[in-house]
Amino acid sequence: MRRPPSAPREPVPTRLRAPLVALLAALVAASAVLLGAGSAEAAGYRYWSFWEGNGKNWEYATQGPSLLRPDDGAVQGFRFAVSEDSGDAAQPRRAPDFGAICADTPAKDGRKRVALVIDPGTAADAPDGEKPPAPRTACAQVAPDASSAEALASVAKPLRYDSSAMLCAISGYPKSGCGEQVSGDSGSAKPSEPAKTADDQEKGEEGDGGGGPSVGLLVGIGAVLLLGVAAVVQARRRR
Repeated sequence: MRRPPSAPREPVPTRLRAPLVALLAALVAASAVLLGAGSAEAAGYRYWSFWEGNGKNWEYATQGPSLLRPDDGAVQGFRFAVSEDSGDAAQPRRAPDFGAICADTPAKDGRKRVALVIDPGTAADAPDGEKPPAPRTACAQVAPDASSAEALASVAKPLRYDSSAMLCAISGYPKSGCGEQVSGDSGSAKPSEPAKTADDQEKGEEGDGGGGPSVGLLVGIGAVLLLGVAAVVQARRRR
C-alpha cells in the first residue's frame, strides 16, 4: 500500500515573519560587530614620552620637560614609541639607576647632576625610512635651577620642538614628524619591555604576534548564532 504523499508545508504565518526577519538582521549586525572588534585596532600617536624614576621603577611625568626642574640626583627617561595614551605608553628600557648612570661624573659645587635615559625605541615604532639609534644613558651636570629640557639639551643636541613646545626629536631623531597619528594598520603600540640595568645589552626586537580572532571572540560569535538557531526552531514549533 502506497503511502499518501506528505502534505505540503504551510508557509510561515505572517505574524512570525516580522520577528524572524528582525532576528536574522540582529544576528548579522552582531556578527559584524564582533568580527570588526577582533580586527580593528585603535589608533595611536608616535612621540617621545617623558618619565621620572622613583628609585626602582618609571612613572609617567605629570609635567613637560620644559616645566619640570629636577633635583640633584634625579633620574629621568625619554622613550620614543607609538601609544594611544599615557596609560599604555612604553617605558624606557633601562633601569632608573642614578648611581650607575652618574658613577663617572663627580659632584661639583654650584651644579646638580641629573641622570638621563634616552631610548629611541624599536624599528616597529620608527617612521618610514628611519632606523632608531641604540638606547643610551647620560649624566647631565647643569645649574641648580635648570629644567629637564635644559639638562637634556646639554647631552643630546640637537633637540627639535613644535610650535606648542612639544618635544619632537632628540639628537636629531626622528628627522621629521611630531606626535602624528598612526592608524592601527600601519603601526601600533607595543607592550613595555622590562627595564634593564646600565650594564645589560639591548635585547633583540620581538616579532609581531598573530592578528587572528581570539578564542573569546569565536565563542561570542558561536553563542549569538546558537541563540538565533534556537529562536528559529522555537518559532517553527509554535506554528
